[in-house]
Amino acid sequence: MTSLVLASGSRWRRQLLDRLDLPYAWASPDIDETPRPGESPEALVHRLALTKASRLADEYPAHLIIGADQVAVFDGEILGKPGNEAVARATLARFSGQRVRFLTGLALLDTRQGLHRVCHERYDVVFRRLGEREIANYVAREQPLDCAGSFRMEGLGIALFEKLEGDDPNTLIGLPLIRLCEMLREAGLDPLAEP
Repeated sequence: MTSLVLASGSRWRRQLLDRLDLPYAWASPDIDETPRPGESPEALVHRLALTKASRLADEYPAHLIIGADQVAVFDGEILGKPGNEAVARATLARFSGQRVRFLTGLALLDTRQGLHRVCHERYDVVFRRLGEREIANYVAREQPLDCAGSFRMEGLGIALFEKLEGDDPNTLIGLPLIRLCEMLREAGLDPLAEP
């Protein structure tokens, strides 16, 4: 059986991967997530997802390693994690009544063969009009300081939205499971195979 590793410290990504009922290990690689000058959002999430997976390659030399990363794109600007409450509140105020695109990069590195697959999935969110007090209450309650877009889809963040548009809602949480299953099957690991 092929060993599987998730290159992420995110409990949300682990909860999503748990749904596939496959045994896996996880480790949190430390990488610089700063965009390069002129780097497109798509190129950024591809690079970061693959870098996360590659960072664990020496430690897991005969494994399939999953890397993922997500950014929000709004008004031509790449937005990452807010880091503090003031930035989170300002971000949500900008998003009020607007459509925001989220891009999630996904990489699967096969360290047995030195092969990798990389893709990205997009998911659009239409925010409802948000009042200043709603935004402040949301940020204080949920503390989404480590989330691209300043909200947690898997929590109270759902109350911020008017509409969600995309192929796989797991993409918005940070791990596109439909595409991941496809990549795993291509690498010889079918989640629906007999245990």
